[in-house]
Amino acid sequence: MASHRRPKQTSRARVTVLTTAAAAAVVLSSQAANAAPSEKPSKDEVKTKVDKLYEEAEQATEKYNGAKEKQEKLQKEISTIQDNVARGQEELNELRDSIGMAAAAQYRTGSIDSSLQLFLSSDPDDYLDKASTADQLSAQQVEALKKIQEKQRELAQERSEASGKLTDLASTRTELGKKKKEVQAKLAEAQKLLNSLTAAEKAQLAAADARASRSSTARVDLSGAPAGSSRAMAAFQAAQSKIGSPYVYGATGPSSFDCSGLTSWAYAQAGVGIPRTSQAQANAGTRIYSQSDLQVGDLVIFYGDMHHVGFYAGNGQVLHAPRTGTVVRYESINNMPFQFGVRI
Repeated sequence: MASHRRPKQTSRARVTVLTTAAAAAVVLSSQAANAAPSEKPSKDEVKTKVDKLYEEAEQATEKYNGAKEKQEKLQKEISTIQDNVARGQEELNELRDSIGMAAAAQYRTGSIDSSLQLFLSSDPDDYLDKASTADQLSAQQVEALKKIQEKQRELAQERSEASGKLTDLASTRTELGKKKKEVQAKLAEAQKLLNSLTAAEKAQLAAADARASRSSTARVDLSGAPAGSSRAMAAFQAAQSKIGSPYVYGATGPSSFDCSGLTSWAYAQAGVGIPRTSQAQANAGTRIYSQSDLQVGDLVIFYGDMHHVGFYAGNGQVLHAPRTGTVVRYESINNMPFQFGVRI
């Protein structure tokens, strides 16, 4: 007898799921087909983003400059300590040799005393601690051994100091590397945005920047501006001689500069040493909080974190190295958030 089985029916749930999925796929396909392609940012939007990235890069640049300055300072200090240790070791060796020669002389006469025997076989610190043998030493020998003790302590302290500074140097170098990468990443991101512009858009931005520089320069009139000290004016004139030099992060001249690189270089030409970073330069002299009290040659600090610095040029203008992609130029003091001036 034949077996009759009813065909297995597809469950309603399964049909519903498949139907829903198919419908969703059709809707998504339709949306994808009709969706407008993502719009390319406008020239002005790119400029706004690039300016922001350049500002962030400059913030990182000043931190990079600070780490670099600290590294150079540590290297000099370590070198000095190491020189002192080398000289101290030579002095210690000479002191030991003088004691050794005295011992040799006594040995040749067969009268080497026990104090020198003890010295030659153990630490002088341990020997001098033994008061019972002190009367066996001549005054000259006691003095020589005390000098050896003192020199050993000095060398131990200097070696310890050098070790600490070497550890600090390693940490500073790591920080320097991080800040350098941070600057480079910001600049690369800005360049990527600029590369998205057409040649005509790039030319328009460059022309606008050039017009701003020429316009600002035309407004600078130093004839009636209150002049600073002779050294401040000498520093300002040195900076003027670098108008047109490109901004390069970490650069201190003489052919390219970042903001604090220009000010520190210019003051150095006037025979005045000031710190390397804008934050440190903010504390290098008397602060002037009113723009009306500024004199030509005063430093001008911008932004709440003090990451930008320039020279006051008179007539409401500053002379500075603005940012990547620009050159040393005059610009309105009101183009950036003024904090205070610094009279060196």
